[in-house]
Amino acid sequence: MYAISLGDDGAELRPLEPPHAEELLAHLDRGREFIGQFIAFGAGETDVESARALLLRYADKRAADSGSLHGIWLDGKLVGGVLFRTFDAAQGTCEVGCWLEPAAAGKGLITRAITVLIDWAVDERGIHRVEWWAASGNQPSLNVARRLGMTREGVLRESRLHRGVRHDIEVWAVLAPEWRAGRARHARDDH
Repeated sequence: MYAISLGDDGAELRPLEPPHAEELLAHLDRGREFIGQFIAFGAGETDVESARALLLRYADKRAADSGSLHGIWLDGKLVGGVLFRTFDAAQGTCEVGCWLEPAAAGKGLITRAITVLIDWAVDERGIHRVEWWAASGNQPSLNVARRLGMTREGVLRESRLHRGVRHDIEVWAVLAPEWRAGRARHARDDH
């Protein structure tokens, strides 16, 4: 079990695991409409058993080294999370993603948490390419990709059906050398 500080505001990144099912369900219930605007994450989790099943699926993905869930806690309360939706160490690729309840939006939590994931993927696991997929209408998500220094590589037109509407999906990515260069630039700028 780890707890990684995300700054001076009491935010922490921790594993999101089956014992957190009740806490996850309460969090999803607080943010269900907001979270579900562009993604289906958590939509089918409407009781503790289904929340636990979601967490078990990701525990299996973690065990298979093919994905993982990480919760964001603010002052001890689960307010969102980040994930490796896919993770393929052999190919050196992964896709990161996020979700957040409305009360936690606009605090930079996602950018800080995803930075931790990318640092680990690139530095510890040798990942070469990190992808970020987001609906074209999801401006906050696209802004995170920009803040992370990702490049918009293309648009999959009307590729995702969500709540009866076809959404264009933007594919953004950062390559390991770009990530390292960006990190070095930020370190120089901070001194």
